[in-house]
Amino acid sequence: MPVQKKESRQPGRGGRARVPTFVKNQRGVRNWKEASGWLEWRGIEDIECITPDQAGVARGKMMPSKKFTSNTSLALPSAVFMTTISGGYPEDGNGFAYPEDDGDLKLLPDLSTLSVVPWESDPTAQVICDLVHQDGRSVEFTPRNVLKRVVAAYAKHGLRPVVAPEIEFYLVRKNPDPDYPLTPPVGRSGRPIGGGQGYSIAGVNEFDELIDDIYHFSEGQGLEIDTLIHEEGAGQLEINLRHGDPVELADQVFMFKRTIREAALKHETYATFMAKPIQGQPGSAMHIHQSIVDKKTGKSIFSGPGGEETEAFFHFIGGMQRHIPNALVMLAPYVNSYRRLTQAASAPVNTKWGYDNRTTAFRVPRSDPASRRVENRIPSSDANPYLALAASLACGLVGMLEKIPSEAPVGTSVNEDEIELPRGLLEAVELFEADDKLRDILGDSFVSTYAAIKKAEFETFMEVISPWEREYLLLNV
Repeated sequence: MPVQKKESRQPGRGGRARVPTFVKNQRGVRNWKEASGWLEWRGIEDIECITPDQAGVARGKMMPSKKFTSNTSLALPSAVFMTTISGGYPEDGNGFAYPEDDGDLKLLPDLSTLSVVPWESDPTAQVICDLVHQDGRSVEFTPRNVLKRVVAAYAKHGLRPVVAPEIEFYLVRKNPDPDYPLTPPVGRSGRPIGGGQGYSIAGVNEFDELIDDIYHFSEGQGLEIDTLIHEEGAGQLEINLRHGDPVELADQVFMFKRTIREAALKHETYATFMAKPIQGQPGSAMHIHQSIVDKKTGKSIFSGPGGEETEAFFHFIGGMQRHIPNALVMLAPYVNSYRRLTQAASAPVNTKWGYDNRTTAFRVPRSDPASRRVENRIPSSDANPYLALAASLACGLVGMLEKIPSEAPVGTSVNEDEIELPRGLLEAVELFEADDKLRDILGDSFVSTYAAIKKAEFETFMEVISPWEREYLLLNV
């Protein structure tokens, strides 16, 4: 959140007017008084009050800016956060009960996230909101609150997690008919984009105007991109974000997904974060780099005084090795996610760890002791960033609290070995519901709600007859 107090001068009618510095901040203000000045200086007409649902989709309300700053009470039905990706609702049972009154949850704007919506033609701003009950209690099962709960669990032990996500996505041709497979887009060369373009500058330049819009839209919202590269897939790109606070970084991923989709649509293209959008092409991941800092000293607890690896470092990895399979449904949340997690592919299917070994689930990049971190390579880009970060950090915390030993690191390729992760959504949900250690950290209400949603989504998927079934079963069985 901005802390500037100085004022600057800006030319205006009748001389030089004093302009508070905070109004020029691209992102965030400290209080409602600053919010009013920030909106007025930009001539903002409308405000989007948004919050991520269980899928990471932006839900909320739009209102005139004057109403936003007049202490208006905002609310959303609780059912919004119990809805499947297809718009259905789960059945009651296993601890989940749909509220009979479908009562409202209050939206509390987090003013530190206030920014413009640069793709709108009319002056529009946006702000991310938290959810509370009518009596002010935090809503346990909403994604942003789940991540805050995990961060608070670290703070209880004097610790602060630091993360840096990497998000892969595909650009594809517009596909209004879902029965047709997705195809790579046509770049500025006039030809469809091919695969095998990892780290190719020419591959990035095929979309230079679209990427320029991503940068411009991001800058307008105060979002920082560390690097952007072309990945191995045809039309597959990756954006890396700078390390920081988990909630702030989850907010950034949430906003980046909106930004990238809007930039792509401007150029008559889709941007998709599906884990496996194109058959025969690599899947899309959301790798998460993680380190833990002592709040008192500000130093990493993964490195000792002499730069050596600490017990906390190994226990963090041990916790991930033991519990990530049980949390996989938060990292791979859809049936499509498991198409990415296959043997001999670019995604790990094991719970091994190693130094700079990209075939392991948990990679420790080469770095100096102060930057020692653990990269979780399992999450797919379709995951809700708040829930993916919450799950990964929760597993590491359990490891440190329970002093779970890690296995020995591996230095060979292990991605063609036996699959150690759940093979599908229902198996992942079953493991998720049975892990009491994760349930204690994530919250019983969230676990039961999220599991119910995933079961309902699987049943909806089972209603669809696939081309594989028509090809191999239609005339052969």
